[in-house]
Amino acid sequence: MEHAPLAQPGRRRLLGAALALGPVALAQAQPAGPGPSFNFTPQQRYPDPSIRILDPEFSKYRIYSSSVEQLASGFRWLEGPVWVGDGRYLLVSDIPNDRILRWDETTGAVSVFRHPANFSNGLARDRQGRLLACEHLTRRVTRTEYDGSITVLADRYDGKRFNSPNDIICQRNGAIWFTDPPFGIGGHWEGDKATPELPHGVYRIAPSDGRVTRVLEDLAGPNGLCFSPDEKILYVVESRHQPNRVIWAYDVGADGALSGKRVHVDAQGPGAIDGIKCDEDGNLWCGWGSNGAPNARPDELDGVMVFNPAGKPIGHIRLPERCANLCFGGAKLNRLFMASSHSLYALYVETRGAA
Repeated sequence: MEHAPLAQPGRRRLLGAALALGPVALAQAQPAGPGPSFNFTPQQRYPDPSIRILDPEFSKYRIYSSSVEQLASGFRWLEGPVWVGDGRYLLVSDIPNDRILRWDETTGAVSVFRHPANFSNGLARDRQGRLLACEHLTRRVTRTEYDGSITVLADRYDGKRFNSPNDIICQRNGAIWFTDPPFGIGGHWEGDKATPELPHGVYRIAPSDGRVTRVLEDLAGPNGLCFSPDEKILYVVESRHQPNRVIWAYDVGADGALSGKRVHVDAQGPGAIDGIKCDEDGNLWCGWGSNGAPNARPDELDGVMVFNPAGKPIGHIRLPERCANLCFGGAKLNRLFMASSHSLYALYVETRGAA
């Protein structure tokens, strides 16, 4: 589950002020640059031909009169979007530019919410609506309090620094889960180059006392993660699995223990999975693109792939850019926001995010 419930009325007003007036938020919208813009020509015909039905099952999720929209462009590498419903805006990380951006639903404006942002990647909200962030530069997980101050939730395990926390989710019981591959310390593009001190891992922060537990250490490049609607299954992307990227499924115990490891989705061939989210029916909506293989066709792969609860591909939303991550948002949680390289895209669908 990615979307936390809205704060209580009194707290909601305070949260709105805190997130809107964060430490380095702008008073008014500014141009999105620096970064290359991606020219996008929206489809003029309904149904949008870029929404491909791979199985008749997907037909019920396509809205005939809804098409892919480009909300903004001019970024370098977008990641980790999260919807802030009580503020009616989206936050998204532009990692190489070391900033968190804010797209406003009411005006369509893009502004800088936080800069510098410690090369943040995955973003989420906790059960009280506070912003959670995975930071590459500081190699830690943080929480933004209502007054804008920053609390460090985790920066070490067994006395050793994390690699580069990547993606993050919050469970209904308040437990926070995050992946820790070495992507952010592999070079100077998304943080500082450094030597890993820990194995690639998946971690859980206990809601009661904040104790950090490593729940997985056998995955090569753990990446996106999410829960099934009932939170009985945890899905985790393994980015460096050979020969193809895969999504693993695990049964989740009451104490957070994982068991029953099994392959849920195999990307097969040149496809590459990144961030993932689950809808209310248990389908997985996956950021998708090329794995860089010589025979890959990015123009055929880029976008979002949708898999049903059995792991069968049922739909493909084709985009002109690789989609790294996504989330559901909007007033009804039925708007899919897609953080895609240089641009932010959106599409209304006939389902809602598992919340």
